[in-house]
Amino acid sequence: MFSLSKFGQKLCNQSGIVTLMDDLGDALRNNPDMIFMGGGNPAIIPEAQVTFTNALNATLNDENTLREFLGVYQPPQGDAGVLDDLATLFQHQYQWPITRDNIALANGSQSAFFVLFNLFAGEFAEGSRKQIQFPLAPEYLGYSDLGISENLFTATKPGIELVGDHFFKYHVDFSALKITEKTGAICVSRPTNPTGNVISDEELTQLDLLAKTHRIPFIIDGAYGTPFPNIIFSDAEPLWNDNIILVLSLSKLGLPGARTGIVIANPKIITAFAKANTILNLATGNLGPALLRNLLSTGKLMSLSKECLAPFYRQRMLQAVDCFQSALNGLPYRIHQPEGAIFLWLWFPDLPITSQILYERLKQRGVLIVSGHHFFPGITENWAHKEQCIRVTYCQDPEKLRQGARIIAEEVFKAYSQMAISV
Repeated sequence: MFSLSKFGQKLCNQSGIVTLMDDLGDALRNNPDMIFMGGGNPAIIPEAQVTFTNALNATLNDENTLREFLGVYQPPQGDAGVLDDLATLFQHQYQWPITRDNIALANGSQSAFFVLFNLFAGEFAEGSRKQIQFPLAPEYLGYSDLGISENLFTATKPGIELVGDHFFKYHVDFSALKITEKTGAICVSRPTNPTGNVISDEELTQLDLLAKTHRIPFIIDGAYGTPFPNIIFSDAEPLWNDNIILVLSLSKLGLPGARTGIVIANPKIITAFAKANTILNLATGNLGPALLRNLLSTGKLMSLSKECLAPFYRQRMLQAVDCFQSALNGLPYRIHQPEGAIFLWLWFPDLPITSQILYERLKQRGVLIVSGHHFFPGITENWAHKEQCIRVTYCQDPEKLRQGARIIAEEVFKAYSQMAISV
């Protein structure tokens, strides 16, 4: 019988992200008719699929490109030609003073965040310990278990603005946000997974100033945001400077299988990141960079984001909101204002069961969602709000979405009805 190190035990515990990925595979095997409203897989969009197919065919039909694609390791930062093309794009589009020295590629943004979080937080040589500060929770559940050290994260509860009868919005509560000598970096996703929240340009600028003042990096997770895939339905400008680490991804563009992340930072951070990434992964895969090179050379990267993805998801979002407003009519519920990403975040105030129990009941009914309690890394105290929310994706086709919304409403109604009977 073997034993595991502390690091091994930490990685092998049942975590939110492991549960989510296991469910996606197991549910499909056990119930082919399962309504998947929990995963983060992007929608299959025909126009995008044609673009990706053309890019792949162009790669396979070019002898020199094919040789590199199949038989060459990438250097530590990634394909130099792709880095140059990305730098040129950012220079022209946003006037950012960027060269290839400011960019590195990774095997997905998840692995990129593992490196970044552990570069700036954890145990330091002089004996101090630092943490990653999330200025607003809920945040992405995939962050929760990325720390080599324990208690790598701390977070601030949001301000909650009630909007109309059935909507709400989280804001950064700057009066409660504390940056101390124990803070190694600030991190925020924009748009936020799970809520679809897009923190304002003003909030972003204020967080950037806080980071600069305390001489710590400001990490922005742009997996759903600007400059691409630009799944944003509100006004939002991209932000980058020498103190910001911007992390992008090809996954929500429609290429999750390519496992390609992009890190944009000052050259010293990029050098450190590339060294660590080489030790962990040796080299990045070639599929994503090859497709990215074609998308950049043909100008499809930005046009696909603006003209295809954003309109598609906006329409799906409007359909999803309409579905849930209709299905939940008469029940106590609120929907976070959907400003981006591919999810709705549903809040059931005073829900008499936990969101985990609701998740289990829905799973038995053939609907897979994600319990909201997974999305609060860094908030350890009891807070009823954490147990009253669920995340649903609107990437399913509209008919599946309607079926799922109806079943969710039925289970929520049962829960509130049981409370009324017990009272």
